[in-house]
Amino acid sequence: MSQKSEETVNDEMKPEYDFSGGVRGKYYEAYTQSSNVVILDPDVAEIFRDSASVNEALRLLAKIAKSVTV
Repeated sequence: MSQKSEETVNDEMKPEYDFSGGVRGKYYEAYTQSSNVVILDPDVAEIFRDSASVNEALRLLAKIAKSVTV
Protein backbone atom coordinates (compact mmCIF):
# COMPACT_ATOMS: atom_id res chain seq x y z
CA MET A 1 0.00 0.00 0.00
CA SER A 2 1.39 3.46 -0.87
CA GLN A 3 1.86 6.12 1.77
CA LYS A 4 -0.96 8.21 0.31
CA SER A 5 -3.34 5.25 0.50
CA GLU A 6 -2.36 4.66 4.13
CA GLU A 7 -3.08 8.32 4.93
CA THR A 8 -6.53 8.02 3.37
CA VAL A 9 -7.29 4.91 5.43
CA ASN A 10 -6.01 6.56 8.61
CA ASP A 11 -8.13 9.69 8.00
CA GLU A 12 -11.39 7.76 8.24
CA MET A 13 -13.59 8.18 11.28
CA LYS A 14 -13.47 5.64 14.03
CA PRO A 15 -16.20 2.97 14.01
CA GLU A 16 -17.49 4.03 17.43
CA TYR A 17 -18.86 7.31 16.02
CA ASP A 18 -22.58 6.71 15.56
CA PHE A 19 -24.47 9.17 13.37
CA SER A 20 -27.51 6.96 12.87
CA GLY A 21 -29.69 9.29 14.96
CA GLY A 22 -28.49 12.42 13.17
CA VAL A 23 -30.71 14.51 10.95
CA ARG A 24 -29.08 15.88 7.82
CA GLY A 25 -29.63 19.62 7.40
CA LYS A 26 -31.44 20.04 10.73
CA TYR A 27 -30.16 23.58 11.27
CA TYR A 28 -29.61 24.51 7.63
CA GLU A 29 -32.58 26.87 7.21
CA ALA A 30 -32.00 28.70 10.50
CA TYR A 31 -28.30 29.04 9.70
CA THR A 32 -28.92 30.53 6.27
CA GLN A 33 -31.35 33.08 7.70
CA SER A 34 -29.17 34.23 10.58
CA SER A 35 -25.64 34.11 9.17
CA ASN A 36 -24.09 36.64 6.87
CA VAL A 37 -20.37 36.20 6.42
CA VAL A 38 -18.44 39.03 4.80
CA ILE A 39 -14.76 38.70 3.95
CA LEU A 40 -12.89 41.95 4.44
CA ASP A 41 -9.89 42.89 2.34
CA PRO A 42 -6.67 43.00 4.38
CA ASP A 43 -6.42 46.81 4.35
CA VAL A 44 -9.99 47.13 5.68
CA ALA A 45 -9.44 44.38 8.26
CA GLU A 46 -6.55 46.40 9.71
CA ILE A 47 -8.97 49.24 10.48
CA PHE A 48 -11.94 47.15 11.64
CA ARG A 49 -10.58 44.48 13.98
CA ASP A 50 -13.92 43.06 15.15
CA SER A 51 -17.58 42.83 14.16
CA ALA A 52 -18.61 45.53 16.64
CA SER A 53 -16.44 48.15 14.93
CA VAL A 54 -17.70 47.12 11.49
CA ASN A 55 -21.32 47.31 12.66
CA GLU A 56 -20.77 50.72 14.26
CA ALA A 57 -19.23 52.12 11.07
CA LEU A 58 -21.98 50.68 8.86
CA ARG A 59 -24.73 52.04 11.12
CA LEU A 60 -23.15 55.50 11.01
CA LEU A 61 -22.80 55.30 7.23
CA ALA A 62 -26.44 54.20 6.90
CA LYS A 63 -27.55 57.11 9.12
CA ILE A 64 -25.59 59.57 6.98
CA ALA A 65 -26.93 58.05 3.76
CA LYS A 66 -30.52 58.36 5.00
CA SER A 67 -30.05 62.00 5.96
CA VAL A 68 -28.66 63.02 2.57
CA THR A 69 -31.32 63.95 0.06
CA VAL A 70 -30.61 63.91 -3.64
